[in-house]
Amino acid sequence: MHASTSSKLTKDQKAHIESLETEIATLQAELGDEDAEKVVKKHIKLLHEYNEAKDATQILIGRLAAHKETTVKQLHVDYGLTADD
Repeated sequence: MHASTSSKLTKDQKAHIESLETEIATLQAELGDEDAEKVVKKHIKLLHEYNEAKDATQILIGRLAAHKETTVKQLHVDYGLTADD
């Protein structure tokens, strides 16, 4: 005789589903109804602006280093900048 699979969920499964549904509701409330594609496009635009500003800053630091006859690395040390700055 074959064991029949029950379509009924166990208490643990029901609790897990309820927990996941609660988590989904919480995340949806945090994220709001804003279109995900718009969020991504805005994020990409902001990253582009940030990268342009960072590039311009690095050019200025390079020119300042040349003017002071020192290295960019030394200016980073002098001004307390990290390699990520």
